[in-house]
This record gives sequence, structure tokens and C-alpha cells, in this order.
Amino acid sequence: MKIAKLIATYVLALPFLVFGLNFFFHFIPMPAMNEQATAYIGILVSSGFFALLKVIEILLSILMMINFRRVLAYVIIAPISLNIMLFEIFIAKQPGIGVLLVALNLFLLIANYSKYKAFVTA
Repeated sequence: MKIAKLIATYVLALPFLVFGLNFFFHFIPMPAMNEQATAYIGILVSSGFFALLKVIEILLSILMMINFRRVLAYVIIAPISLNIMLFEIFIAKQPGIGVLLVALNLFLLIANYSKYKAFVTA
């Protein structure tokens, strides 16, 4: 189980690190999106919120990779993963990596349940 958690952690952290850095350095070309998705992303980028979100994603992915407050990073990145999945399903109409991110995040949250038990029972 320990190896499965470690693999899931790196598979979860790597896309956040790569796509977070891609926002600032543009080393992966982005595919064309439909009008709704373009408008949604345009609003996020123009407000500056998207840049902040990408910085948070980069920091959390680094925390997960170096095993510093890893369990806390799982909790903080969970709503971001869920938002990515919901964006892909309802706005972009092309489910993709978001489903994998949510599945990995759920697995890691359940696998580390004993560390969250104090929060759940309180």
C-alpha cells in the first residue's frame, strides 16, 4: 500500500507541476477550446486569479513530491482537482485528465484516512 500511495502521489503531483509551469513558460501548446471554455478561461486569466491558482498548484505539487505536509496538500488540492474535472465535463465538454486527478485524490484521501480522522469525527 505504501508503494501505491507513493506512485499515486507522484502521478497526482506531476500534472499540477507541469501544467502550472506551462502557464508561465508556455512549453506545451494548448489545444483549441470551445467558446464557453475560452470565455471562462479568459475571465480567470484577465482577473489574475488563474496565475494565483497556478502558483498554488506548483507549490502544492512540490510539497507532495518532497513529502513536506503531503497529507495537507492532498486536502488543499482536492477542490482544485474537482474544479478541473467539472470544467472539463460541463464547460469544455471533453472529460480528460480531471477525472484521473479526482480519482487519485480520492484514493489518497481514503488511504490516509487515519490522519484525517480527528477532523472527520469532530
